[in-house]
Amino acid sequence: MGRSTVRRVHWRSTGRIAARRSRGVAATRVALAADVSLAGVLLAVLALLGACGNDPYPPADEGLKVLYGSFVEPPKKLDPATSYSTNEHIFTGAVYATLLEYHFLKRPLELMPSLATALPGVVDLGDGRTRYRFELRPDLLFHEDPCFELAGDGRRTRPITMADIAFQLMRVADPKVSSPVTDPFSHIEGFQDFSKRLAERRAADAAFSARPVHEQYAEVGPIPGVATPSSHVLEITLAKPYPQILYWFAMQFTSPVPWEAIAYYDGQEGRDRFDDHPVGSGPFQITRYDKRAIIVLERSASWHGVRHPEWQAPGTVYPSEGEPEDREQGLLDDAGRGLPMIDRIEVRREKESISRFTKFMQGYYDTSTITVDNFDMAIRNDALSPEMEAVGIRLDKDVAPVISYVAFNMNDPVVGRGKSKTEQDRNRRLRQAMSLVIDSQEYLRIFANGRGLAAQSPLPPNIYGYEADYRNPFRTPDLERAKALMTEAGYPGGIDPKTGDALRITLDSANTTTQGLIQLKFFTNGWKKLGLDVRIDATNYNQFQEKLRNGAHQVFDFGWVADYPDPENFLFLLSSKMGNDAFGGPNSANFSDARFDALFDRMKVEPNGPRRMAHIRAMLEILERERPWIELFFPENYSLLHGWVSNVKSTGMSLPTYQYIDIDPALRAERRRAWNDPIVWPAWVLAAVAVAVLVPGIRTYLRERQ
Repeated sequence: MGRSTVRRVHWRSTGRIAARRSRGVAATRVALAADVSLAGVLLAVLALLGACGNDPYPPADEGLKVLYGSFVEPPKKLDPATSYSTNEHIFTGAVYATLLEYHFLKRPLELMPSLATALPGVVDLGDGRTRYRFELRPDLLFHEDPCFELAGDGRRTRPITMADIAFQLMRVADPKVSSPVTDPFSHIEGFQDFSKRLAERRAADAAFSARPVHEQYAEVGPIPGVATPSSHVLEITLAKPYPQILYWFAMQFTSPVPWEAIAYYDGQEGRDRFDDHPVGSGPFQITRYDKRAIIVLERSASWHGVRHPEWQAPGTVYPSEGEPEDREQGLLDDAGRGLPMIDRIEVRREKESISRFTKFMQGYYDTSTITVDNFDMAIRNDALSPEMEAVGIRLDKDVAPVISYVAFNMNDPVVGRGKSKTEQDRNRRLRQAMSLVIDSQEYLRIFANGRGLAAQSPLPPNIYGYEADYRNPFRTPDLERAKALMTEAGYPGGIDPKTGDALRITLDSANTTTQGLIQLKFFTNGWKKLGLDVRIDATNYNQFQEKLRNGAHQVFDFGWVADYPDPENFLFLLSSKMGNDAFGGPNSANFSDARFDALFDRMKVEPNGPRRMAHIRAMLEILERERPWIELFFPENYSLLHGWVSNVKSTGMSLPTYQYIDIDPALRAERRRAWNDPIVWPAWVLAAVAVAVLVPGIRTYLRERQ
């Protein structure tokens, strides 16, 4: 028994010693492996940091012609019947083709055919009606899309016909679509009646209302003034002359839209809404649409410019004509080249202006706007700064067809037209005096870094009727003359004889921001020099619009952005038929002058030429004297472009021009590397320190365990 016991103890002791040795060797190996692994990982990470830059794009994109940009607010909708804002048009303009479009280089802007074979002529039908006849190019296709399987299994596209444009015009008339441009299309014969019939039928027949819209339109339609005698012919008949209708056929409101897209993209069963899934026929197609982060457009293989380069159709090749300075600026170097020149467009959402500008300066965005924060860095003496020029950045400037103005409510007893001749003379002199003390140049200097052009009339540059040397006698600041007019008006020193106090007037605005109120005070401070007590009433936009609708306003600040480049689109804002009080129109000044109206009616149907110019000059003389507006300024857009971006010429309007832009990807890659060369020496110093610390420690650890 004793031997047996001794043997057990010896075995346990020997086992413990062997186990300790085994664990020690294993621990040594584990520790050594851990230290070596730690060192290896650290060195690998440091080496990787030293080798990598901060380029946010994949290496595979380096040689591609990709235009990189950013957006602040995402588009709300991309339906061409309802989309009506600039941040939407930059996408719809690239995706949707139109019958007509604008010449890229000519100024003033000039219409040319696009999907149509030619500009249509106008036929006078003899009873006040006019007709335009469009012919469609052959062999046009929509972008490839799953929606076309509704018309046949396996189909991914189909030919475009004039029925697709007629369908889109019915969508504009459809009250459920709520298009914002029904007014100009109401000139089309039967347009409003179709809208009314459609609404009445839906209200009376629930089963009809539940049917697909293309079936509803087929049963209630057609619109009499929208005829398609063949698949490639469209005839538009107007109830009365309206030559500006052609401009609307260069806008996405009249793009061909397939009924299949409307029927398929209804937001049901996991499908997109049509607002978020455009199906067009333009040079680009949206291939990724995450409007919270990124929107990607790629060259469309279905576009007729890509499928039929042999046509050399207008808008599918780079133009060979332009303005004299275009050749000097290299804007005619690519004459005759096929479009589009770039492969892809990527725009990422960037809310912060500093981040956007920083990425532009690193070369990661190809273009940039100029904000107040970076204006002094980019611009010196109204030109690009030497620092910007030194790195190949260019400045592109244009005056936008936008008018900012202060207006008087002409129905107001104090500042308006007045009833008696005495009242009319008094109120007119008051408006003239108030106009004479508002210095637009100073306003632009203080609030816009001088970016803009002081307005002398409602017509901006590049709109027919604008004359650079025209000077409005009441838009050159003159305080002494203004004070004399106040005395003539019966308000010497600004005192109202009825109260013995300063004449009190209200300035209404929809701008409630701190900066906005400071800008409004610029006006009230000017009028204070006349002794007037003008008080600001700033409310939200809806309340402001309600005031205008109800005529509960005296003086207000407002603006207008051109829909199309024609003087009619500005001067109609002061025609009696557009009066807000009487007709609910955009003439919120409620200006009404019989002679102005007669001139306007003649001017709007005249072609550009001496007679039209004479009408415009006579209209401006009336506005000079009556002063329903104080014309303030036309804003000026400044854009920065990198040297690898070419063929950029601003139109001042949200028109599609992506297809003309070209990119030099090799130059971009070269400059990105130069501007973003990573500073690697700190990483290598850290790596050396790590090695110096770890290696001796590992050696010591091994010696202690031998």
